Amino acid sequence: MDLRIRAGKKVLEMIKDGKFNFDRISTYVGPAVGPRWLIASGFDLTLMERGVLGKTKPVLLAGVSAGAWRFAAWLQPEPEKSYRRLIDAYIELSYGRKDTPAQILQAIGQAVDAYIDSDALPFALANKKYRLAITTARARHLAASGSYVIQKLGLAGAFVANAMSPALLHRFFERVVFYCAPLPPKFCLRSDFRGKAIRLNAANFKDAVIASGAIPLLVSGVRDIFGGPNGIYRDGGIFDYHLNHEYAGKDDDVTLMFHHQGKIIPGWLDKRFKSRRITGEMLDNLLMVYPTKAFVKGLPNGRVPDREDFVTFLDQPAERMAAWRQTVADCASFGEQFLDVVESGRLPEVVRPL
Repeated sequence: MDLRIRAGKKVLEMIKDGKFNFDRISTYVGPAVGPRWLIASGFDLTLMERGVLGKTKPVLLAGVSAGAWRFAAWLQPEPEKSYRRLIDAYIELSYGRKDTPAQILQAIGQAVDAYIDSDALPFALANKKYRLAITTARARHLAASGSYVIQKLGLAGAFVANAMSPALLHRFFERVVFYCAPLPPKFCLRSDFRGKAIRLNAANFKDAVIASGAIPLLVSGVRDIFGGPNGIYRDGGIFDYHLNHEYAGKDDDVTLMFHHQGKIIPGWLDKRFKSRRITGEMLDNLLMVYPTKAFVKGLPNGRVPDREDFVTFLDQPAERMAAWRQTVADCASFGEQFLDVVESGRLPEVVRPL
């Protein structure tokens, strides 16, 4: 098998006792991983096509940046078709040497328009199986500036503050979660949650999706998203890069995450700090799936697609696009592999502790 499956202690116990089933999954997390999300496409499409999630209760799709892009497709009237349009639109994104952050934001907006039909937003917002939560970061002070130099100073300050304590990051950014549900997601109601929760609607849906992936310095932020506090909204990975919340509402809830690697990093600015790890409570209810190192070595260029590919292949975009399309094709069976393990009863033999 090309996948590794790891589980937190509560999920591991559930699996060993033969009590795991897809109805236990209450949350599916989409981390902020840039183009690396492409390896999750086969996993996502199989889960959508087989309809294994949300059969007995709505499932929260908690997406940040690329994860938000993925999950926005799940809510559409024809989700698989929408998702495949997303794959094509994302792969076909191409930038020039002189492109400004504003031009890149415009290109991202066009990609979102390519797979999300504005006329279908009322349907998406009324989806009964899936509840979407999109995390963004509203910039403050220097970090909100449109000037590259000033914004860079603001990010430098945020980096230093975060190095001292993640709690200080809130002086530079405010977490804003846009959600689609009658009530805010349970993780937004916890006592340790810091930020705001704003209802999604037809007026702010696309802006929230775009803002969630608006990388500081590289992409202009989205200004004054309807329903939220005024300001500049940027990439939600600033706060919630891979996993940075306890999503389970009950002991027997399972949080599913498909990842590109076995390492989980809480926030975007934590990448350089090896000591920054998520707490045990966040891991307890987590079921994580990711590809083996041997499989990754067999992908084009011997690795998972990366944001740096836009720079590496700046003058050969067709070469990058071909490699990314081949990666999608190579990873197409991930969902079937995972379902086969679960449905065959082999999950207790395959799963390993987080």
